[in-house]
Amino acid sequence: MSRPTAKPVVDWPAAAELAARLTPAGPRASRGVLDDLVGGLREAASEAVPHVLATTRMEPVGGVRTVVGGPQDGAAVLGPVAVVDRATWALANTQVMEAMTAPVAQALGDEAAPTSAASRLGGAAEVGALLGLLSTRVLGQFDPYSALATEGAGPGRLLLVAPNVLQVERALDVVPRDFRLWVCLHEQTHALQFAAAPWLAEHLRGRVGALLHDVTRSTVDFSRAPLGTKLAAAGRTVYDVVAGVVKGDGVAPFDRVMTPDQKAELAEITAVMALLEGHADVMMDAVGPRVVRTVRQIRSRFERRRDGEGSPGLDVVLRRLLGMDAKLAQYRDGAAFVRAVEEQVGRDGLNAVWSGPQALPTAAEIGDARAWVRRVHG
Repeated sequence: MSRPTAKPVVDWPAAAELAARLTPAGPRASRGVLDDLVGGLREAASEAVPHVLATTRMEPVGGVRTVVGGPQDGAAVLGPVAVVDRATWALANTQVMEAMTAPVAQALGDEAAPTSAASRLGGAAEVGALLGLLSTRVLGQFDPYSALATEGAGPGRLLLVAPNVLQVERALDVVPRDFRLWVCLHEQTHALQFAAAPWLAEHLRGRVGALLHDVTRSTVDFSRAPLGTKLAAAGRTVYDVVAGVVKGDGVAPFDRVMTPDQKAELAEITAVMALLEGHADVMMDAVGPRVVRTVRQIRSRFERRRDGEGSPGLDVVLRRLLGMDAKLAQYRDGAAFVRAVEEQVGRDGLNAVWSGPQALPTAAEIGDARAWVRRVHG
């Protein structure tokens, strides 16, 4: 007898609808400017591929695919590209989140599922508000899990959030064509990472899913505690999170509700994410001014933006609350690891990291590239 499908933990369609309602459309622009923006992003995404292949010295498993027919006949491709607005980005992420959390809900059964539509709507409100905020900040995102949401197969897809690209290039006062290509170099590097290491998506999904299952199980056990214990612990947790955010103590909020073993596993997953982000950051700049003439200016101004130059106090607090400062650390720790490995064994030696799960850096090795080189290269 088959097991009944577990109820979703969140009303996902409601989350997507709320995110769309909360998200401002973006900067004002004429139809001509918007057409140029969309066309420019598509062109940049295509132009970035050969540069990424040459700079990384990586190749997709099965070889490089090319476009057949049309104006881009013979052009190299790493997967589908979609230029989207903010609401569409939020919708795509709710679909993937639903697909990735479904196995956890199924494994835990009814004991972990919300018992009412109100509970699921409450979850939708939280997710929708978060995605509504993030949808104004994301420039591009390579999604290796899009096939989970569409029940199809494929290498994933690249989403380029047009209004955000326009807003940032205006704010930084940079050359639009250069900035769009620079953004696409980063995202197409992510596409190549997963194409060159096709095991990577499932490896990450398995580890994240296992951690999510374990944390959810802990939450279920916690929910069975006496009411007074739950209220006291919950109050303490909320206080600690808020106080830590205001003080800026560097601790990611969700770390506070995990066990030591769960924190250790999260650190290992974060190390892999740091590798992915740092590698993409290094490679997008390594293409150099021959391809992106103003790359140094873009990097300098973009780093000041990442550091929050000119950001109001509330924006800084929100970044801490959402763990965005931890995200920035991922870029920098991962980039430092990549550069240090390249200094010791070169780019081809670095690319051994994509050979299998055993070659990925551990949490300790992200901060000690020599230890990774000794373990992997002997």
